[in-house]
Amino acid sequence: MELLHAVILGLVEGLTEFIPVSSTGHLILAGAWLGLDADPARKAAVDAFDIVIQAGALLACIWYYAPLLIQRVQGLRGDDPVAKQQGQRLLAGLAVAFVPVVVAGLTLRKPIKRLLFGPAPVAVALAVGGVAMIAVDLWLQRSRTPRDATLEELSPRTAIVVGLFQCLSLVPGTSRSMATMVGGLLAGLDRRAAADFAFLLAIPVLGAATAYEAIKEWRVIVDGIGPEAIAVGLIASFLTGWASIALFIRALGRIGLWPFGVYRLVAALVVWRVLL
Repeated sequence: MELLHAVILGLVEGLTEFIPVSSTGHLILAGAWLGLDADPARKAAVDAFDIVIQAGALLACIWYYAPLLIQRVQGLRGDDPVAKQQGQRLLAGLAVAFVPVVVAGLTLRKPIKRLLFGPAPVAVALAVGGVAMIAVDLWLQRSRTPRDATLEELSPRTAIVVGLFQCLSLVPGTSRSMATMVGGLLAGLDRRAAADFAFLLAIPVLGAATAYEAIKEWRVIVDGIGPEAIAVGLIASFLTGWASIALFIRALGRIGLWPFGVYRLVAALVVWRVLL
């Protein structure tokens, strides 16, 4: 793979992993636009590369949330009962929300990659997700039931709802962050808590997906992509991933989710007109 292509894919991954527009969907579209999906053997390597460069975004997420994670770990090890409970709630919530997507991913990985890794399924998922986000945002604005639970108040019920919603993100174009944030909002979390939990949940989910794909497809990736391109893609993903988290967290409280829903509808229309 050319280094420029690796940079582009890394930038796309980092910019879209933590905002609700689907990083996988955008990577598939970027690969099609760059002509990387013309040869089946090359496409297999590019599809695996798209998953492996999530490691850069994963490291960005860990870096951004390091103060919170360190605080929760210290709380688990300390004597303060409040801090210990907060650490236990977060750890249990992440574990509960992590299990459903692992089971679904291991079960459906092959048919999803075979049938849904293409521009047409991505366009449909972008459009459906865009409509869903706009509808949920409008419904929450009119709802009389406040969504004000914080991350410190995370319950196992909320975590399992988020985990089940996360399974929808296995469909390329849906967006893991969109599915988990919508699930968190519907379960009663406030916007900041829904985003924080969605991003923290990315750490075990992206870590497991990246490790699994790297182990299973490493030879395909190295032969088809090259070590230099892999390194460049990871660096680009890390840098833009950190920036996208910081910017999205600031924007979410002011504008909500509906602008991202509109973007998804426009992106779906562009895909149908240009790539299809």
